[in-house]
Amino acid sequence: MTIDHISAVTFAVADMGRAIVFYEKCGFERLYGDAEAEFTSFRAGKGFVNLILTRGHTPKWWGRAIFRVDSADEQYRRLLTAGLVPDSPQDAPWGERYFHIIDPDGHELSFAELIGQSTGAGVH
Repeated sequence: MTIDHISAVTFAVADMGRAIVFYEKCGFERLYGDAEAEFTSFRAGKGFVNLILTRGHTPKWWGRAIFRVDSADEQYRRLLTAGLVPDSPQDAPWGERYFHIIDPDGHELSFAELIGQSTGAGVH
C-alpha cells in the first residue's frame, strides 16, 4: 500500500466569516458553508481546504500547507490586489519559486511553482 496524495487539510478558525473572506481572496473555490457555519470546505485542485470553527482558537505557528500554482508571481499579485500582505516571492535552490502568507488564524500557507528540475518539490 502507498499513500497517493493528501485529500484535505483542515484548519481551526476563530471567526468563520473572516476566514472565508481570506480564503476566497486567495482564490479557493468555496463548496460548502458560510459565515454562520461550523464547517466550510473549499476546492484546492483535486483536494480540499476545510475550516472548522473552534471558539477560543489562539493563533500559533504549527507548520505550513503548500499549494502548487502555475505562477507564484501571478498569485502574489492576486493577493496584493485583494488587500492581503504576503511575503515576497523568492527562488529556492530545490527548483521552486514560492512565497508565504499567514491567514487570520495563524496558519501559514505557501504558494509555489516549479521553475526547474526539482527532486525535492515541496520541501520548504
